[in-house]
Amino acid sequence: MASNATRYTLFALLYFAQGAILAYFTALNALYLLSFDLTMSQVGIFSAIALTPFVLKIFLGLLSDKVNLLGLGHRKPYIIVGLLVQAGCLFVVPFIHPGDQFGLLAFVAFVLMTGMALYDTCTDGLALDTTPPESEGAVQGIMVSGRALGVVVISAVLGLLAHLTTWTVAFWTLGVITLLPLLLVVQVREPERPPDRAFHWQAFRAFGRRPVIALALLGALYSLVINGANEIVNPFLESQFGISLLTAGLYTAVWGLGVVLGGLTGGRLTDRIGHQKAALGALGASLVAILALAFVIGPVMAWPLVFVFGLAFGYYETVYFATSMDFTEPRIAASMFAILMAVANIGTGVGLAIGGSLVDAIGYRWTFVCIALLNLLALPLILPIFRPRHPADR
Repeated sequence: MASNATRYTLFALLYFAQGAILAYFTALNALYLLSFDLTMSQVGIFSAIALTPFVLKIFLGLLSDKVNLLGLGHRKPYIIVGLLVQAGCLFVVPFIHPGDQFGLLAFVAFVLMTGMALYDTCTDGLALDTTPPESEGAVQGIMVSGRALGVVVISAVLGLLAHLTTWTVAFWTLGVITLLPLLLVVQVREPERPPDRAFHWQAFRAFGRRPVIALALLGALYSLVINGANEIVNPFLESQFGISLLTAGLYTAVWGLGVVLGGLTGGRLTDRIGHQKAALGALGASLVAILALAFVIGPVMAWPLVFVFGLAFGYYETVYFATSMDFTEPRIAASMFAILMAVANIGTGVGLAIGGSLVDAIGYRWTFVCIALLNLLALPLILPIFRPRHPADR
């Protein structure tokens, strides 16, 4: 590929485009559908259908690893197809009436998110194919930060844009943002894949290795912890201090800026001190940051602590993603990375359920304490992950 600056810009733009869509689905999709008199049950069904393609990421990764599409490469053509599909759906959405054509809209959303899942998986594969071990942290930091920046910027701008103009302009703006990475993607020249990196089913035996099993468990645990805590931050502040929706959005923006900085600094730090020390640091940082939220006594005090939690969030994600890159079997790079991310997503689902249940049982503050202490369960996983047999702790 091209220079590091160009590669980093490419990965940042691709993940920014992903973050922009995630921002819409998490912050504005329900509002858009409800404006057409849909019920919350319909909104829930729509969201479930739209997010289904992320279950398919494993198969999309397998396709990318195995099939050189039209001789154009294992990653580049799939990324282009995914971006074009996402953009095309965004340009079409305003012409579909959610109330009268709910099924059609749900189908378009499914196709849109399939496009995102495709270019997301293949972007990871491209990073795995082209990133030397000493730069894994930096690349993952760029990706985590790019996605977080997309969430922050679009969450702040898209609702205002829809309010001042129309939803059509908002959707078309997302479509244009989706197309921006194409300017760099079309210039990508994938490296030739040597015979020892050719796809082989035997490579999946890597999942039977003890370090990989421990890494997958760490992924589920880290995701449970940081997402379980993140889910209840704004409800906690609203419950305790009566913050408005506008203020909640600003807290989310501050958190997002922390994630951006945590990803950038965490990535560089990981490359400098090694994956094992970085993982231990991420464990400690998230424990302290989440525990501190339990002791917030006022909305003013919450601002810096929410930012610090964002830092820990971005740092932990970057460390785990970079470590996963380091353990990935080159012959099934996209498939293996997607599977590790899928296990982490299971942890997210469990964390969201646990967080809500604990709040009902013991309140917000003790829930933060319990979630923070769950970090300690990562300690017995660190040793088998980074035992001397693998050059992960460089």
